[in-house]
Amino acid sequence: MRYKVLVTDKIDEIAVKILQDSCEVDYKPVLTADELSAIIKDYDALMIRSSSKITRDIISVADRLKVIGRAGVGVDNVDIDAATDRGIVVINSPDGNTVAAAEHTIAMMLSMIRHIPVADTSMKEGKWERSKLTGKEVFNKNIGIVGFGKIGSRVAAITKAMGMKVLVYDPFVGEDRVKELGASYAASLDDIWKSADFVTLHVPINKDTLNLINKDAIAKMRRDVKIINCSRGGIINEADLAEAIRDGHVEMAAIDVFDKEPVEDSPLLKLGDKVVLTPHLGASTEEAQINVAVDVAEQIRDMAQGLPARSAVNIPSLKPETLEPVKHYMAIAENLGALVRQVTSGAAQEIQIVACGELAALDLSPLVVAVTKGVLCCSREGVNYVNAPKLAERSGIHVKKSTSTDSESYLSLLKVILTTDKEINETTGTVIGKDIPRILRFNGYHTSIEPAEHMLVLPHKDKPGMIAQVATLLGKENINISMMQVGRKIRARIGGESVMILNVDEPVSDIILKQLQGIEGIYSANYVNLKAK
Repeated sequence: MRYKVLVTDKIDEIAVKILQDSCEVDYKPVLTADELSAIIKDYDALMIRSSSKITRDIISVADRLKVIGRAGVGVDNVDIDAATDRGIVVINSPDGNTVAAAEHTIAMMLSMIRHIPVADTSMKEGKWERSKLTGKEVFNKNIGIVGFGKIGSRVAAITKAMGMKVLVYDPFVGEDRVKELGASYAASLDDIWKSADFVTLHVPINKDTLNLINKDAIAKMRRDVKIINCSRGGIINEADLAEAIRDGHVEMAAIDVFDKEPVEDSPLLKLGDKVVLTPHLGASTEEAQINVAVDVAEQIRDMAQGLPARSAVNIPSLKPETLEPVKHYMAIAENLGALVRQVTSGAAQEIQIVACGELAALDLSPLVVAVTKGVLCCSREGVNYVNAPKLAERSGIHVKKSTSTDSESYLSLLKVILTTDKEINETTGTVIGKDIPRILRFNGYHTSIEPAEHMLVLPHKDKPGMIAQVATLLGKENINISMMQVGRKIRARIGGESVMILNVDEPVSDIILKQLQGIEGIYSANYVNLKAK
């Protein structure tokens, strides 16, 4: 069919032309929310950039809308849940700014170490301060790269070519992949902190990376370390970094992203020539803006022609005849992947998906993708149903599927086994009726609990008083338990091992996890967030 497309932000004319060749296009780059709500019902596709805010209210009146295309990476300005509820595909362009972000990282590093911003200002003030502005070389220096996705690996390649000694930490990428690019593999963040002259960050923001660089991490770093962040705000504790720069432990920093944007009162603003700051310019090149616009325009064109989108954020672009038989298992499949990843330490090496019972007779391709996406989304941004298999391959993760006729007393079961370089964990789930998901097994322990946004998984000694101690501790911390299941293994005896799985109403901090871990008989305390995927 011929799509009718509305473009509500300024995009490159090349992208507009791509749409016009196969679609009816209305280009209206300045619309208020009320104006958009009044006309959105007439369109099949919407193409935006960062200025347009697509809220639940707007989506609720978008009766014809089939796709929202965001010309860029971030989709924070789109209500993804509302779009999914309406069956609207949200697409973005996760790779269009890779070169721009990597080059900006290098530019920030060199500007910092060669005092270019200060020299520029000095010259324009009529000064000639060569001796005062003596810089340093990066050649033969150690650079620690945290995160080895597309941007991190490109930064590694560039800095390697500049003669730097590259050390990479990414717990979700195998050592062989890092060594292929001529870099050294760090077994831990501490290896980065103690070795690097420069530290650059290329990770998503999530519960594991929030405040990744804080005063404790900085204390482990070399004195006079230089820090670069062109990744995401919140990964560095800005107050701790500012203090470390003032006391001389950190020599300089180059920062492109901030806790709150636009920046108003960051302590980094008061550090003068000890910092190089830019207003989130990592993706701001002409080429990147064209790339992301063309990419999204092509995907909208493809969808109008019945072809799959390459970068669907929320809905798999799979053939209906393949997806339809297993669609009720897609959510539990992704949740099982996310659950087992978040309770398993180490670099992922293998994901095994086992379909049991009636499910075994179906095409498992969509479920394999969903599980893989669930596993990968815990450690990186931009993962969707389309690119998850390729990202797993690039990370050296083997994905296997198998079937079994043994589904116990259920019609179907889906089992996920994750192997890392440190341990193996497995979990099993099912769908009761048409749409009631249940997690039934965890490492052989029997349970039956609905997946939730905030969960706790607590393997423990099977003895009286364990439930009471956990409930009391959470109650003191004002954390409400909405559901709890305790399970033993089949034919297990009293006094052996059990697992306690709880659904709670809010996130659980590391401090509370440590308190739970301190209860005698608790073997480990794991917080699982099935929304942070």
